[in-house]
Amino acid sequence: MRKKLLVLALAGCMVLATGCGKDEADKETTTAEETTTEAVTEEVTEEATEEATEEASDDAEEEDEEDYTTGDASLDNPLNQDDIGESELLVVSFGTSFNDNRRLTIGAIEGALADAFPDYGVRRGFTSQIIIDHVKSRDGEVIDNVGEALDRAVANGVKTLVVQPTHLMDGYEYNDLVDEIGQYADAFDQISIGEPLLTTDEDFKAVAEAIVAATSEYDDGKTAICFMGHGTEADSNGVYAHMQEVLDELGYENYFIGTVEATPSLDDLIAAVGEGEYERVVLEPLMVVAGDHANNDMAGDEEDSWKSTFEAEGYEVVCVLRGLGEFPDIQKLYIQHAQEAIDKLN
Repeated sequence: MRKKLLVLALAGCMVLATGCGKDEADKETTTAEETTTEAVTEEVTEEATEEATEEASDDAEEEDEEDYTTGDASLDNPLNQDDIGESELLVVSFGTSFNDNRRLTIGAIEGALADAFPDYGVRRGFTSQIIIDHVKSRDGEVIDNVGEALDRAVANGVKTLVVQPTHLMDGYEYNDLVDEIGQYADAFDQISIGEPLLTTDEDFKAVAEAIVAATSEYDDGKTAICFMGHGTEADSNGVYAHMQEVLDELGYENYFIGTVEATPSLDDLIAAVGEGEYERVVLEPLMVVAGDHANNDMAGDEEDSWKSTFEAEGYEVVCVLRGLGEFPDIQKLYIQHAQEAIDKLN
C-alpha cells in the first residue's frame, strides 16, 4: 500500500513541478497512473485469488470435519410428490439436517397427521433454506421450502389448503409463515393455519405431562431433569418461563427449563438445580427435533456445552437425544391443532 501511495504522490509532484512542459508532464503522469493502475489491479487480483483459495480451503476443512453419521437420508420421505389431490395438509417445520432424527420427529408427526386425515394429501415444507441446501448438497434429498410447496399446491390444483406448523410457539418464524401464506390467499378456495404447539393453557399442561411421562424412568428423587429450549428475542420467549410455572404447579419440582439463546439461561438453570440436593442431571431438548443444538450445545464434549458445564459442577450427567416430535402425545397435540384448523374451514 505504501508503494501505491508513493507512486501516486510522485505523479502529482511531477504535474506541479513542470509548468512549461505541460504536454510532457501529462505524458509522464499518464504513464505513472497506468503503471499504478496495473500494479493495483495485479495486487487486487492476487488478493482476490488468495481469498478465494482460503475460502475454498476453509469449506473443504469444514466438509472434512463434518459428522456424516446422522443417518440414511434415503429412509426419509420428503413428501414432495405432485399427486396431492384437491385437499392438502401442508406440514411446515424449521427443519433439521440430522437424517435419522428428521425421520423420527418431523417424519413421525407428518405420518401421524396423514393417518388422522386420510382425505388430505400431506406434504412437507421447511422454513430453513440453509438446511434445505445442506441436505440437498450432502445427501441429494430435495425438500421444498414453503414457497416451493405452495407453488406445488397451486400447480396441482389444490382447492383447500390446511397448514399445520410444527413450531413450538407463536414467534418470528410462525408469524413469517403466516405472512408468506397470506400472499397466496387468492390461489386457493380455502386456507386455514393451525396453531403452534404451545398456544393454550391446555397445550402447556399436555406438553408438561408428556415430557414427564417420557422421562419417568429417571425420576428417582436424586435427579434433576432439565429440558433445553432454543430461546428467542421475541416476546414469545415467555413460553419457557410459563412452562416452568406449569411444571411447578403440577408438582414436578425436579423438572427445569432453560434455553440456549435467551432466558432462562444455562447459568439460571445451574443456579436453580443447585438449590436442590441432586446428584444426577438428565438433559433433553425441549425442541421438536434433536438436531445441532441438542447434539452439540447440549450433549457435546466442548467445555461450554451443557453436559460439560454440569459435569464441572460435580453432577453425573445423562443426555437423552430425542426431539418432542418422537412423543405420541405430542403428535396427538398437533393432530388436535390441525383438526381445529380444519373446523375453521366450515
